Amino acid sequence: DALPISKREERTPRTKEDFENSRKTRGAEKKRPRNRLVSRSNSSERAWSPRPSDVTRMPALLQTELKIASKMVQGDLNALSPEVREFIVRHAKVCQPESIHVCDGSEEENRKVLELMEERGMVKRLAKYENCWLALTDPRDVARIESRTVIITQEQRDTVPLAKSGVSQLGRWMSEDDFDKAFKARFPGCMKGRTMYVIPFSMGPIGSPLSKIGIQLTDSPYVVASMKIMTRMGKEVLRHLGDGEFVKCLHSVGCPLPLQKPLVNNWPCNPDLTLIAHIPDRREIVSFGSGYGGNSLLGKKCFALRIASRIGKEEGWLAEHMLILGITNPEAEKKYFAAAFPSACGKTNLAMMNPSLPGWKIECVGDDIAWMKFDEQGNLRAINPENGFFGVAPGTSVKTNPNAMETIESNTIFTNVGETSDGGVYWEGIGDIVEHGETLTSWKNKEWTLESDEPCAHPNSRFCTPASQCPIIDPAWESPEGVPIEGIIFGGRRPKGVPLVYEALSWQHGVFVGAAMRSESTAAAEHKGKVIMHDPFAMRPFFGYNFGRYLDHWLSMEHFPSAKLPKIFHVNWFRKDEQGKFLWPGYGENSRVLEWMFRRINGEECAKRTAVGYVPTATDFNLKGLSDINMDELFHLSKEFWEEEVADIKRYLDDQVNADLPYEIERELLELEDRIKQL
Repeated sequence: DALPISKREERTPRTKEDFENSRKTRGAEKKRPRNRLVSRSNSSERAWSPRPSDVTRMPALLQTELKIASKMVQGDLNALSPEVREFIVRHAKVCQPESIHVCDGSEEENRKVLELMEERGMVKRLAKYENCWLALTDPRDVARIESRTVIITQEQRDTVPLAKSGVSQLGRWMSEDDFDKAFKARFPGCMKGRTMYVIPFSMGPIGSPLSKIGIQLTDSPYVVASMKIMTRMGKEVLRHLGDGEFVKCLHSVGCPLPLQKPLVNNWPCNPDLTLIAHIPDRREIVSFGSGYGGNSLLGKKCFALRIASRIGKEEGWLAEHMLILGITNPEAEKKYFAAAFPSACGKTNLAMMNPSLPGWKIECVGDDIAWMKFDEQGNLRAINPENGFFGVAPGTSVKTNPNAMETIESNTIFTNVGETSDGGVYWEGIGDIVEHGETLTSWKNKEWTLESDEPCAHPNSRFCTPASQCPIIDPAWESPEGVPIEGIIFGGRRPKGVPLVYEALSWQHGVFVGAAMRSESTAAAEHKGKVIMHDPFAMRPFFGYNFGRYLDHWLSMEHFPSAKLPKIFHVNWFRKDEQGKFLWPGYGENSRVLEWMFRRINGEECAKRTAVGYVPTATDFNLKGLSDINMDELFHLSKEFWEEEVADIKRYLDDQVNADLPYEIERELLELEDRIKQL
């Protein structure tokens, strides 16, 4: 699917000697201004200003009169700011909805939207719980679609590095001309017969200096009900916005009325024409054809990661695919961590962990996304820009995540899970909770038993639930100034070779550790079995701009005035012995690893330096109450394994980042290679 690269820059792998010989000249060429964050900290006006070419590119869409045929069923266009009004009118004229509803975010509105969906057969009330609902989608609309998710910039290299192989794994670029054609082939008349909902929403607490506002136009009531949970939404956002700037989000399921063909599960979508596009220069997101999750809840990955990471680069902050947790020791001292994990690595379980260590407490700020910015005192402050959890259901149980199970008992929208005959939910890994005599219905609306060939719930089935219901939600989770991050954790699912935990040797080394993240995942083709995939910073599908420049941005954080840089760690809960048995029990016992990090941040000498970083000494790692833990095997560094690891990282960065690889990262790779040789 990759677009051709006409003028590709290539770089040849170099030895350490080559690197040292050219370091001075290359360093001079790439040397970043040391006050770049300061100069950008007040650059929001410039950051939000479109280029002249952006304004003139689609004159038919931009130069419109403020007159529409659609009926206003809620809200008053004249009460909105000129820019918000123009945004609505411009797209109403193109999409041609029957009516327009400006969302106020009230409970009454939410009740009516859910009742409307129930009436249409889009959702079903779950009798077993309070205000919980089940949606079953068209089986062709069940997940994010990376092949249809694109970023539009003038130059391809603004979006992705020019890979030597010609195929970038770090994002998909679309030209402005191709996007114009795609837009005109999809959106004219796409909302005929439907209501266009106008959703004003805040990513982050309303009024926080770290928050950003968006306006989403959508013809999906499922999106309205879900955004009510996942964001702060409604008229209070409009009041705070005033005449300010906002991210413009347009979404349509692509099924104008009357229907051309019947819906599956009463779920409107248009899979053949699905497209999720981001135009960072205009701060716009345009999504068509999918009603599901990250494709349609545009505040989530589209805004909070892809667009926000680009805004963060320009304004001097970080938008990351990270959980945020607070951990308190028995002496009531508290620290906050942010942690990035690829899928299937227990991210939500860590965010909501019940620690096994007596007297320790963990509280959840967020389970998925972190926006982080240095304050004037040099503390890295983080907010969770979301208002809810959009969690993967399969594998969630009272054993693996009791706090999540308690959170979802009310006010939750479940999508593509199984249903019990008494109006409850069911999925693989939930545990044996089906009462005698109850029957199960699968996500495909078919009778299901344990002997059935297919799973009861779709592997990517979800719960959408308010964060405020989490029993261990942190008291400061909505603090406008954010919480101070003292540790950053990277992790992956690595059956072999990688220690349980190690600490980076420096900030630059920590950035390299994030860039080199790899994790085991199931390949698309079944016969390939388990493979180790690169997923730098757990952001591979979510970068909003060129990954090489993203690395430069992370490196630049070191030069913020008075920066109190967090320590950076890497963890691996999933190392196995020769018999394939996990060496570490995980879950609540992971608090022992956090305890060691806590002590390291406090300056304790409880570590020894190794080729990969600082690791705990056998006597300084708390194993009290645990038996049969093989510390030697958990922390063993195999020279052969790490030689292969370094070679693979080198190949990946050389191909995928190519000429955009920062010299600091190349230096860290060469120094790791030297340390491994000495094992």
